[in-house]
Amino acid sequence: MTSDLIADISELDLTSRVTIDKPLDTEYCSRLKATTLARICVGRAGDRYKTETWLRFRADHAVAMDAVWSEVNESLLEPFGFFKVQTLIRNKDEYLTRPDLGRRFSPEVLQQIQSNCLPNPDVQIIVADGLSSPAINENIQDIFPIMMDGFQAKNYRIGTPIFVKFGRVATMDRISEALNAKITLLLVGERPGLATGESMGCYMAYESSTSKPESQRTVVSNIHKHGTPPVEAGAHLVSLVEILMREKKSGVELKL
Repeated sequence: MTSDLIADISELDLTSRVTIDKPLDTEYCSRLKATTLARICVGRAGDRYKTETWLRFRADHAVAMDAVWSEVNESLLEPFGFFKVQTLIRNKDEYLTRPDLGRRFSPEVLQQIQSNCLPNPDVQIIVADGLSSPAINENIQDIFPIMMDGFQAKNYRIGTPIFVKFGRVATMDRISEALNAKITLLLVGERPGLATGESMGCYMAYESSTSKPESQRTVVSNIHKHGTPPVEAGAHLVSLVEILMREKKSGVELKL
């Protein structure tokens, strides 16, 4: 008996499929597609996308929407001993409409951070859901152990890892001030695009504080299986932290 179910188009691997009608050089198009997740060499029907291309576009857009509205699976963080806090945001709707509240904590939460987390760390690691919870779910179990092993090998004083629910990048400044951290790293879900909804970024700063401009943050982005793999990214972040520690600066002031 044949199935009447339509195949899930999001499961198709389109990275090597050339759908141009009668291409002059199929092999060249295949090599070109292998270098990017962009929608190239897809052909057209008249002056429009082909149906398959358009349906995949819609499917990828749905994945991006789901990434924004989903939640971090906090059970993935439990083996690593994360201390969990929440910003002034109460729900996802407010998170998307009031980014200012996603950068701040109540006085009570700041007191909890100071009471429960190691003070004066050399390296303070923070994880925030950001705009893509799947980015944390898919990458944290690979990247976090690599970072911890690297920092321990360098005998850094490692702070209590903190998970921030409904967190924006600037939460790292307030946590750094509360704990007097030398270097603060924030792993956060990046705004999802049509190529992936699982991309994570890392923001790091030397002596991060609310008085310093955003330009003093060093950023590593596109951490995911189709970008910089999380294991490789973890090793790279350890190397960057060593440079920040040596130079005592970060962001545009740091010449890499």
